[in-house]
Amino acid sequence: MSTPLKINFDKGTLILQNVPKALESQLQDLCWDERTLTFRAPAYRYRHIVSHLRAHDISYQDTARQFTTEPFTLQKEMLPYSYQTEAIDAWHANGKRGVVSLPTGAGKTFIAILLIADTQRPTLVHVPTIDLMHQWSAVLKEHFGQEVGLYGGGHHDLRDLTVTTYQSAIMHAPHYGNRFGFAIFDECHHLPGGQYQYAAISSIAPFRLGLTATPERVDGKESRLYALVGECCYEAKVQELSGKMLSKYRVVTIAVEMEDTERIQYNEARRTYLNFLKQAKINMGTPRGWHLFLWKTSQTEEGRAAFKAYLTQKQLSFASTAKQEWVWKLIQRHRGDRILIFTQDNDTAYQLGERFFLPVLTHQTKLEERNDFLNGFRDGTYSILVTSKVLNEGIDVPEANVAIIVSGSGSVREHVQRLGRILRKREGKQAVLYELVSKQTGEHFVNKRRRQHNAYQDSE
Repeated sequence: MSTPLKINFDKGTLILQNVPKALESQLQDLCWDERTLTFRAPAYRYRHIVSHLRAHDISYQDTARQFTTEPFTLQKEMLPYSYQTEAIDAWHANGKRGVVSLPTGAGKTFIAILLIADTQRPTLVHVPTIDLMHQWSAVLKEHFGQEVGLYGGGHHDLRDLTVTTYQSAIMHAPHYGNRFGFAIFDECHHLPGGQYQYAAISSIAPFRLGLTATPERVDGKESRLYALVGECCYEAKVQELSGKMLSKYRVVTIAVEMEDTERIQYNEARRTYLNFLKQAKINMGTPRGWHLFLWKTSQTEEGRAAFKAYLTQKQLSFASTAKQEWVWKLIQRHRGDRILIFTQDNDTAYQLGERFFLPVLTHQTKLEERNDFLNGFRDGTYSILVTSKVLNEGIDVPEANVAIIVSGSGSVREHVQRLGRILRKREGKQAVLYELVSKQTGEHFVNKRRRQHNAYQDSE
């Protein structure tokens, strides 16, 4: 009688013993480990391996899996919108794996809750920030009526329903990656970047759900996301849900003319910067362009002057005096509304806060102060918040109905995330997003790239 194949979990990998010779070439990512004289595979290949063994009627012993079914019971009836039902059905049809792409405010968390109840497996939810970890924890506790584990930000409490940060997961998933049958990745566009992917690689969870407003990445690594979580099985665009499940909205682009003095400074700095790029033969449009620019500007006095010129022209286009005056005009125009003001950098955010006596939220804001500002915005104590990037994703601010983009990157994702901050539906709500773009500057081309996104099409 032949010895059965054995599958064990070890530090984010699978150890396979007694593998039949014919099977060695059939299982993907299987490699021989000379240290243990066994075969190994990444933990995320667990489902593929077990499915293959079952399909070919190969007997095996499985000590890798340390979870069983878990009866999660919803505390109240939840009725999904038609598009949410379509997303759930699409995920099931895709083998209980895949990415669901919905605009911010369209109820991605709602879908996850229904799928947790449906899948009935211990579930680990991955999020990018501590704020989101606590936000998810509160929602899950409300809907399932049980304590929710937290792993990250000083918490080390694992339960059948647990929320963790990506940062904590990459450090600790090798130790608990076999405890959960369902892995949810919120803001899953982060997953392929750098080390974060190991949160998915080190887990054996056979059922996986990715949630995002925009799965596409500038570096094209969304294919890695799909390999780890499953293909994008459902997508709904902003304009499809506008006026139905999301508020109606319009996007207004305001071309701002710099003052003469600042225009002269901008042109001089821009010329110095571009001349250096030409002489050094640097193409900033390539993946290595920025790193090459940083390296070459550090080599000579001329290079350091070019880097200073680069910063000067950027700052003048981001936060010209005329732009700040436009911010004040829009604040006056929207008295009584809840306004979010976005900037590309912290300096501009603090500059606006100081000039107009407004609360400012950045990554430097301490947690207690941050909570005070957000709670004050929700209850009406503050009607305006200024932020750099900290509100781009993850913070729930349904009261906001006006966004002013003072400056930003060319990232489509950033635009969709910022737009999403003001789209949560409320009776009679009409959202408006203003973009302030400095005329005849590099910002014009950045804005042109952003406007190619479908969120700009047919906005009310």
